[in-house]
Amino acid sequence: MRAGSFAKLTQDKENTTQVTFHYVEGQAETFTLPIPAQEFQEEVLHLLNQPWLTFHLADQTVFICTARVVKVEVKPAIPELQGQGIFSNSLRVSTMQRAAVGRLPTNS
Repeated sequence: MRAGSFAKLTQDKENTTQVTFHYVEGQAETFTLPIPAQEFQEEVLHLLNQPWLTFHLADQTVFICTARVVKVEVKPAIPELQGQGIFSNSLRVSTMQRAAVGRLPTNS
């Protein structure tokens, strides 16, 4: 593969993990990590207990203050993560689904 090839930038999805941080101020930022979700799963709880996380990108280094993070989303899902405070088989309810509750007749 040539050095400037776009194919070099696209990585095997099985060997990458996408992490989105949502900050107190309402902003969000997504990073793709070159590690499988299984490997990330082993580190995630330890990482979230760190005061700062560091991400080295091709053109810059980003530091994230975990005290300013209110939500973290990880793709692909890591269902093997189990224990107290972890809820398996959860479903996200959209705003439209919430608004429809009680307004539509049900045949029960």
